[in-house]
Amino acid sequence: MGRGGQPKDQEHGPERKCIATGEVRSKAELIRFVAGPEGQVVPDIASKLPGRGFYVASNRDALETAVKKNLFARGAKAPVTVPDGLVDEVERQLTRRVVNMISLARKSADAVAGYEKVKSWLDQERAWVLIQASDGSGRGKSKLSTPHFGKYIGCLSADELGLAFGRQTVIHGALASGGLSKRVVEEAGRLKGFRPVSDDGKGRREGK
Repeated sequence: MGRGGQPKDQEHGPERKCIATGEVRSKAELIRFVAGPEGQVVPDIASKLPGRGFYVASNRDALETAVKKNLFARGAKAPVTVPDGLVDEVERQLTRRVVNMISLARKSADAVAGYEKVKSWLDQERAWVLIQASDGSGRGKSKLSTPHFGKYIGCLSADELGLAFGRQTVIHGALASGGLSKRVVEEAGRLKGFRPVSDDGKGRREGK
């Protein structure tokens, strides 16, 4: 039971155990896998595939451990095969998911890109999430700060943000509250576990 007598799942959302670390975490912090028809391990990034699911913490070390020790068979309770390059494939799928969600937010006018537009949204307290390219200039990024009580995403490259915003490259972006923003933050949090992220900016904390 959680605080106030609420069931744990109801209070914090569904939780599952990571087969690599043994830790119980929110499903938002895990990657779901299923065994395909031929017993091959398949990442289920959207958690929609049928079949018995087994979970690994959303970080590179945990997934590499699961692959190296073939812990998936224990989770699937059946013999399985692990495809080559599974860890990198999970990172690619997570990246694509975050990019696509930001793109949808842009199309619904809940996201902007470019230093001046982002600064304007921050000044107007319209921005809830500050997004900055991981390979952008630290000096340039430090001129903008995460909104008070807002979130920060810094795990995408300038090229990847460019794809999200329909440009060649993007260094600065912002998301308004509501809409897809919460889901973007959650998915970016999962992707962050697969990438080293620097903390260059004033008052900036990844995912905070």
